[in-house]
Amino acid sequence: MLQIFLGAISLGLLWAIVTIGVYITYRILDIADLTVEGSIVMGAAIAASAITRGINPYAAVGMAFVGGLLAGLITGLLHTKLKIPPLLSGILTMIALYSINLRIMGKANISLLRMHTTYSTFEKLGINHNGSVIIVGIIFVGCIIGVLYWFFGTEIGCAIRATGDNPQMVRAQGINTNTTIILGLMISNGLVAIAGALIAQSQSFADVQMGIGSIVIGLASVIIGEVLFGKRNFFSRLMSLVLGAITYRIIIALVLKLGMPANDLKLFTAITVAIALALPVFRSYLKPIKKSMKKVD
Repeated sequence: MLQIFLGAISLGLLWAIVTIGVYITYRILDIADLTVEGSIVMGAAIAASAITRGINPYAAVGMAFVGGLLAGLITGLLHTKLKIPPLLSGILTMIALYSINLRIMGKANISLLRMHTTYSTFEKLGINHNGSVIIVGIIFVGCIIGVLYWFFGTEIGCAIRATGDNPQMVRAQGINTNTTIILGLMISNGLVAIAGALIAQSQSFADVQMGIGSIVIGLASVIIGEVLFGKRNFFSRLMSLVLGAITYRIIIALVLKLGMPANDLKLFTAITVAIALALPVFRSYLKPIKKSMKKVD
């Protein structure tokens, strides 16, 4: 049972990076960006291809980050310059990335078994795989949270945050909202690509289909984090996203332990997200009932 929890925590830390990327577009920019499903595979494809060619695994993660930035840039340009709706822009980029990822890998999947990865250094010290993933995950998540907390406190970072809340006000201040949207999408997909690179190294393979449902998993982790761990300030929100991703993975591990078929996990996640997103509506239905009960009392 302990190994199941450690496995859930290790995977949750890696998916926390995806969750942070999804949060930037979904909560900060108010955009449901489906590019995520392609950029996570792009990160895995670039890292796996680089590692099999003898490139340092940390350099491979950096290359994956650049690939994610470019994916976000394409979506941003489609939306801001060609005036394509953001949802459709993400879908178009996601579809294009499928072919691009196949080109990068040269085939549908790449094995990383017996390859030197970011976890190998710690495994050589006698730490098991889950422990190594947890250490690397904490290092990457800690660095990312630190950089993002600093960046979104700068002038350009505050402009990106304000763009999602009130774009008219941002434009009135002389800020180009097209630029802030593109930057937000680039940062988001860059982070997702980093996660893809780390996940591929953790599971020892990259597959062109591994991104299916990643946007829903990211949304589920965002919502769980906000509901369970709060959103008082920006730093606490970032921490709640990490805890939400870990909690989601623990829930999935427990559900599987209780006997749910693995094929039903996507359905379970979709229902969870739908219920969580519909909570405000359910509360509005309950208000009249609560009022009538108070009158009776």
